Amino acid sequence: MSATTVTAEPLVPPEVVSAIFYGAAVSDTLVLLVAELVGGTPRITWGNEGATQLLGYGLDDLRSLPVTSLVPTLRGGEVRLLLRRERSVRMTLPVRTASGALVEAVVRCTPMPSGRTWTLRLVPADSESERALRATADAHEQRFATLTERSPVPTLLSEQGMRLAHVNDAFCSLVGLQAEQLLGTGWMATVHPDDLDDVIEQVVVVLGGGDGETKARLLRTDGIERTAVFRFSQLFTPGVGAGFVGTIEDITDRLAFEARLEHQANHDPLTGLPNRTLLAEHVAARFRPGSSGLACLFLDLDNFKVVNDSLGHAAGDELLVEVAARLRATVRPGDLVARFGGDEFVVVCQDVDEDDAVTLAQRIGAALAEPVRLGGVDVRSHASVGVTVQTAEHGAAEELIRDCHIAMYQAKAGGKGRITVLDQRARAEARDKLRLVAELREAIERREITLLYQPIFDTADGAPVAVESLARWHHPVRGAISPAVFVALAEESGLIGALGLLVLDETCRQLAEWDRVLGPAAPPRANVNVSALQLDEHLHGHVVAALERHGLPPSRLSIEITESALMKDPASAREVLMQLRGLGVSLAIDDFGTGYSSLAYLRHLPVDVLKVDRSFVAELADGHTEIASAVIALARSLELTTVAEGVETEEQAAQLAELGAGFLQGFNLAQPMTGHRTAAWYAAHAR
Repeated sequence: MSATTVTAEPLVPPEVVSAIFYGAAVSDTLVLLVAELVGGTPRITWGNEGATQLLGYGLDDLRSLPVTSLVPTLRGGEVRLLLRRERSVRMTLPVRTASGALVEAVVRCTPMPSGRTWTLRLVPADSESERALRATADAHEQRFATLTERSPVPTLLSEQGMRLAHVNDAFCSLVGLQAEQLLGTGWMATVHPDDLDDVIEQVVVVLGGGDGETKARLLRTDGIERTAVFRFSQLFTPGVGAGFVGTIEDITDRLAFEARLEHQANHDPLTGLPNRTLLAEHVAARFRPGSSGLACLFLDLDNFKVVNDSLGHAAGDELLVEVAARLRATVRPGDLVARFGGDEFVVVCQDVDEDDAVTLAQRIGAALAEPVRLGGVDVRSHASVGVTVQTAEHGAAEELIRDCHIAMYQAKAGGKGRITVLDQRARAEARDKLRLVAELREAIERREITLLYQPIFDTADGAPVAVESLARWHHPVRGAISPAVFVALAEESGLIGALGLLVLDETCRQLAEWDRVLGPAAPPRANVNVSALQLDEHLHGHVVAALERHGLPPSRLSIEITESALMKDPASAREVLMQLRGLGVSLAIDDFGTGYSSLAYLRHLPVDVLKVDRSFVAELADGHTEIASAVIALARSLELTTVAEGVETEEQAAQLAELGAGFLQGFNLAQPMTGHRTAAWYAAHAR
């Protein structure tokens, strides 16, 4: 076609005119139209002379002609199957001319990038061009059929309604049937009867112009069920009607894998019992505030560590598996048995009262007491059991589990193999203790634990030679809390490490501050108390880090450890003390004489000082000097110095000096003071 043959109207954008010639050879017989969305309705906005000749419209008559008037057999939403935005579409359709006659034509519709404009090429069905197009289409259809049949994705194709016209090899393999058995409505027999209605419902949605997806089970001829996701899209065949294309994704293996992952996440790998996560979910699902009848039993095996240490961890694991099996065999079918962790188990039961729960605990105790053969040894397992039945005071499911945990600790404290029901007084005390632990944790994190410093004096000349760091906690509501209370609480709750690090760091910081303020008059050394739970391989590193952080030499620090702490594991304690001694830190045994220690072992400990306990110093007032004298004499024989604690009177100070004590500490000499007051005190006593 020459340039004068195609007349572009001014309202058609230049890019549309250019697009008309994309991929097509121009000739006088070419029939081209442009359709655009105008006010949401697709209309013809341009046509060439070939279009006017075929359709009998003038160019002006074509403008604004609805596409539905041109292709009347496409009704309603079916027009959008021709005007696709994603790809070109080819259909054989009756096309209405200006006279109202219908001309059979192949309509090729190509979308523009904007998604609002399409180029339509019409080829009369009886023309040479159409025959060439038909041959090409037949070849394309053959390639498509081959591609579909060989595709690994199971595929169904219906040209009209529910009846299949095509099914590929992958779907045949999935259900174990031949294609001939599936065509028509035969494929519906492969869908599980309970899921068929859902599948049909989705197909109906698709036949109406929508998209559908559902999960359904497929029944294979060998009786195996497979779970699949069906995805349907509409397929419209001109002159036939609406059908669908369905793709099927077999998700059976994926679901099984996900189920295994979920089971692993919610079950103990050793015993196969539900774990703590599933336990919490189980109790929460059955907990109803204000109701009763839900009970928890918390079991802790007695002497389980003995089995591990004597027979090995493999025997310990074997015992845990056996305990799990006996628990499952003892409880009712609807009861839950969970492994809480380590050698702890929880049983949850419904519709029981306190007597029922205790009776169940007794049955469990009897079942566990039956001997089990481990490593050639008959072992009888016993458990401490805490029992809690839901009351009106339980506001949440986790409170029920927490209370039975508390009851178990009470049972263990009362003696092994006991069953304890948590009473209200004990519950209140335990909850108060839990609150105090939480508040202690916050106090440590906020560095609200403060230190006081008490000077230590040389008996020879009365000069202050060191201070002892003493931790104090002033609770905002409860007031001053005794160190005997909060230190023990820190040890029980696992906070002693954090508390010890705070005291160590603050002491070193204060020493550095005194050096800056007082210079040579600053306290020469500070004593820091260390808990038995801190006496491990990490202590040396913590001390080094604190000294380096504040620029102090090791000689400025003395570590005090109680005699009982040293004797818990003497060999390990000696190794830790040797590391500290190698660092250059001074070492003292606190409260000496109040515990029990082997004097032969004491001789080999790398310590410098024995601290005479205040209880022995107090006996001096009654004329009992024997123990204090013996401790001082022992220290002298081991070439150790002594510090006498709790000196309350001048008479005691004089007696201790006469007995040979090297250093004194007590209220009569100087009370514990804040860091600021200690600095002022040392400045006043400087020589």
